[in-house]
Amino acid sequence: MKRLITSESVTEGHPDKVCDQISDAILDECLKQDKNSRVACETVTTTGLVLVVGEISTEAYAPIEKIVRDTIKEIGYEDPSLGFDYSNVAVLTSLIEQSSDIAQGVDSAQDYETSHEDYDKIGAGDQGMVFGYADNESDEYLPLSVVYAQKLSKKLSDVRRDGTLSYLRPDGKSQVTVEYDDGVLKRIDSIVISAQHSPEVSLEKIKEDIKREVIDKVIDSSLMDEDTKIYVNPTGKFVIGGPKGDSGLTGRKIIVDTYGGYSKSGGGAFSGKDPTKVDRSAAYMARYAAKNMVAAGLADKLEIGLSYAIGVARPLSIYVDSFGTGKYDDEKILEIVKENFDFRPQAIIDKLDLRRPIYKKTAAFGHFGRDDNDFTWERVDKKDELKKY
Repeated sequence: MKRLITSESVTEGHPDKVCDQISDAILDECLKQDKNSRVACETVTTTGLVLVVGEISTEAYAPIEKIVRDTIKEIGYEDPSLGFDYSNVAVLTSLIEQSSDIAQGVDSAQDYETSHEDYDKIGAGDQGMVFGYADNESDEYLPLSVVYAQKLSKKLSDVRRDGTLSYLRPDGKSQVTVEYDDGVLKRIDSIVISAQHSPEVSLEKIKEDIKREVIDKVIDSSLMDEDTKIYVNPTGKFVIGGPKGDSGLTGRKIIVDTYGGYSKSGGGAFSGKDPTKVDRSAAYMARYAAKNMVAAGLADKLEIGLSYAIGVARPLSIYVDSFGTGKYDDEKILEIVKENFDFRPQAIIDKLDLRRPIYKKTAAFGHFGRDDNDFTWERVDKKDELKKY
């Protein structure tokens, strides 16, 4: 049976991603000065305006307006003619301390050198459900549609920044549809690229340039055929973009951030949240566990789901689904997961070393499948240990 799977990605200039990066830049600044910062920071943006809201409890001083403007400038919104630029945007803030009712469930984590014996005393910062996924379809242990969508967006950003396609502007999107036949990857069915551009360039030139400099540089040509459909700026024009073209909001790209719709995603977003929030930290740990299990050969595909109650350390539930690809049944795989991975919040923070200012760079081009030493949840350092099974 033929099946089409589609995943999408966006560039760092997409309005939602502008917000994610601002929120995580604020988080990073707090963590640089105070490892125990509690941050739940949301950003909203539209034409000429950035609004930063949320709850922050920290000993750090974070110059919010400067962080906002520096982040917007780094993304590439420097020209006032774009309708949104770092020097002219209005920056408003509405920040308060974290609620004491929420804080009391995790307050004992203030000593970040907490011993293992105290892990049960440190509860989750909120209720929630999260998922981690991995498969052996690619070197990144992710489905190819996800990998290619993210790489296309990253390449689109790279050719703008290095001047290869100097007429490009920061906003952009990609989408990749992959065809499977009885679960076996066969071909790429379609590719969509939408790239913001300056008004003087023609659509024909954009199509030609993006095919040559982006698609051909990223996509394995053996997976494309004469029936592969390629759409570049299918509306015909994409001059107005970024927050001038559409409002932005932190956390609105959960599927882009995770598994491109191929696997389940949890109920909460990542950006702007410190690691006591299991929406983020437990999702990273679930990915780490799934990736190591697949890397060890215990399954070709594996999804791990966790749920938490606020103030309670141990997950309320842990489930696995190997989609029939496991070397054992799912009951045995679940047993192996529980034996080898500790999903208590402080155990996750310690294992993955999450109290570091590493989060801004996670906020564009996906949180998973990245080759970066700071992405500790992408390591496969338990692979050999798990091979004993």
